[in-house]
Amino acid sequence: MTKVANIVLNDFTNDSRVWKISKSLASFGYHPIVVALHRPGLETKESVAGVCVYRIPLATRSWPKFKPIQIVKYFEFACKVFWRFRGVNYVHCNDLNALPIGLLIKLFSKKTRVVYDCHEYETEITGLKGVEKNGRKLLERCLIPFVDSIITVSDSIANEYARLYKIPQPHLVLNCPSHKEQPKNDLFRKNLGIRADQTIFLYQGGLSKGRGVELLLEAFTALETDQNVLVCMGYGPLEQLIQHKSQDSETIFFHSAVMPDVLLNYTSSADYGVSFIEDSCLSYRYCLPNKVFEYLMAGLPVLTSNLYEMKKLVETEGVGIVAEDNTVEGFRKAVIRSLAQDYKAIQKNVFDARKKYCWEEQEKTLGKIYGAL
Repeated sequence: MTKVANIVLNDFTNDSRVWKISKSLASFGYHPIVVALHRPGLETKESVAGVCVYRIPLATRSWPKFKPIQIVKYFEFACKVFWRFRGVNYVHCNDLNALPIGLLIKLFSKKTRVVYDCHEYETEITGLKGVEKNGRKLLERCLIPFVDSIITVSDSIANEYARLYKIPQPHLVLNCPSHKEQPKNDLFRKNLGIRADQTIFLYQGGLSKGRGVELLLEAFTALETDQNVLVCMGYGPLEQLIQHKSQDSETIFFHSAVMPDVLLNYTSSADYGVSFIEDSCLSYRYCLPNKVFEYLMAGLPVLTSNLYEMKKLVETEGVGIVAEDNTVEGFRKAVIRSLAQDYKAIQKNVFDARKKYCWEEQEKTLGKIYGAL
C-alpha cells in the first residue's frame, strides 16, 4: 500500500484544502493519513469523511506560548511524526512549518518523496518581520533544493518561487470547492429581515484585520441610501465590532459562521460576494482566496480589491467588479458601479467560470504531480 503522510500543523478541524487533497489521493489509489496536532476533546485517531486522521498528542502542549517554548513544542511534534511515519512513500508538507519534518523523513528513507504545498507566499506573510522573516527565508532557501515537487496557489507566487530559487515553475493547484450546481436561496432575507428590493453584498470568512473588514464597514455606512447592504458572515476578533455597527446601521448585518456542509446555501442567498484583501504584504498581493471560488460556485458575481491575481481572474472571466483603489472611497464606487452592470450577463459568466474553477479540475493536476513522482 502506497502511504502518504499529509502533515499539517493545526488540529485538522477546519482545513478544507488538506481534506480535499487527501480525498483526491485516496481516489487515485494512495493511502493518505492526515498528521495533525492533538488538542483536548478531539480523537487521537479517527476517520473524517473517509480520510484517516492521526493527531499527535504533545506532553508540552500546556506549556506557555513563548517563542522559545513554541520551538520546544515543534521539536516534540517533529520527533513524534518522524518516529511514527518514517518510511512512508510520500510526505505532503502543508506550509513551510511542515517541510523540515518531511525532509527529515526523506533523509532516513531513500524511497520517500516530499511534496511542498505552499498555501500562501510562505516568507511574505503579514506581520512577519525581522529575525523571524529572515530565518524563514533562509530555511526555505536551504530546504527547497531537496524537495521533489512544489505546489502553489497562484501564478504570481509560482513565478516568484521560480525566480528566487532558480527552480522549474512550481505546479498550480487552486483552492477551489468541489463543483456543484448550487440553486439560489434566500436565507439572509428570511433570517435577517432584509427587504426584497435591497442588494446583498456578502463578506464571508475570517473576521480579522488585514482583510478589509473595517474599510467595508465604513464604506457601507457612508452610502447615501439603504439599497445596498453588507452581510458579514464568519467569526474572529472583529466579530463584536461588526455586531455593534449592525445595531447602529440599516445597511450592515452580521450572521454567525455556518458549517461547511451548508455554507453554499447561505452564500447563494446573497447577490454579490466581496473579497477585499488589504495590500499589506506580498502574500496578500498575490493571493487568490478560496472564498472567491466559493462565491463563484454559489453563482455570485464578485467585488474584489485591486490586487494582481484577483483582478486578473475577475477581468479575464468577466465575473464582477474590481475596485479602482483599495480604499473606502474606492470600494464605495465599486459598489455603485456594480449596479450599472447587466447582472444576468455577468452571472452567465459566473456559471461558466465555476465549471473551470472547481476541485475536480484542480485534482487533475494533483494526480499528474504524484504520477510523475
